Amino acid sequence: MPMRLNRFLASAGIASRRGADELIAGGHVTVNGKPCRDFHFQPAPTDYVKVDGRLVHQRTPLYVLLNKPAGFVCTRQDPNTRDTIYDLLPLKFSSLAYVGRLDAQSEGLLVLTNDGDFAQRLTHPRFKVEKEYEVALDRAATADLAQRLLRGVLLDGKRARAKHVRQISPTRFRIVLEQGINRQIRRMLECFGFHAKKLTRVRLGNLILHDLPRGKWRPLSVQEVGVISSKTASSTRAERSRRGNLKVARLDSSTFARSDDDSG
Repeated sequence: MPMRLNRFLASAGIASRRGADELIAGGHVTVNGKPCRDFHFQPAPTDYVKVDGRLVHQRTPLYVLLNKPAGFVCTRQDPNTRDTIYDLLPLKFSSLAYVGRLDAQSEGLLVLTNDGDFAQRLTHPRFKVEKEYEVALDRAATADLAQRLLRGVLLDGKRARAKHVRQISPTRFRIVLEQGINRQIRRMLECFGFHAKKLTRVRLGNLILHDLPRGKWRPLSVQEVGVISSKTASSTRAERSRRGNLKVARLDSSTFARSDDDSG
């Protein structure tokens, strides 16, 4: 799939997208021996792209879904020598970055990848990718708990709320989030006097945990990756269209306001 030069460099692990822009602007990038400062240039498979004289090799994108058990931390090296998620994976996956951290006590679906663009599509707020959790409470829920979760509370100066809440039993819920606030469900429940005894992420967008055993992993299918990419691309186009319409509306309103002022 064709991609712009900055994304090409980012996907090869040379730099972040912004860092790649700086390398291009600074004249550090050559294509077939000639400096290239064109941010929109899309390298062909036959092109030789170099950064400071070193040939850039495109990495094979990898996408892994792990069922993280409780007690494992999302880090490569833990100063407290706790077990990490990388202890559960083959050595060849040690360079993959996890997407959407789960705290040590939480378990369930965790994605790891070397595709920074894919990771951003899963986590950036503008894409509104849903995250679904199954939660076990320390005691039976009150009758109004679901509505209180939907109304939300203030966390870190922001209104934190659930998008959907479904009660499964007196102590178990399915909760869907779109926001990415740290430890959001646990903190919201604590505000209402409850404690999450067990918290499992079961879905991230179209990616579903299903019956993958704890501590095991599987590769994402081409279809799963494609659905995320296509849905978030549609979201981006819709947002750009909305912003464009908003700019037109603002222009029209300012024009009319100016006409009114001039007439007086």
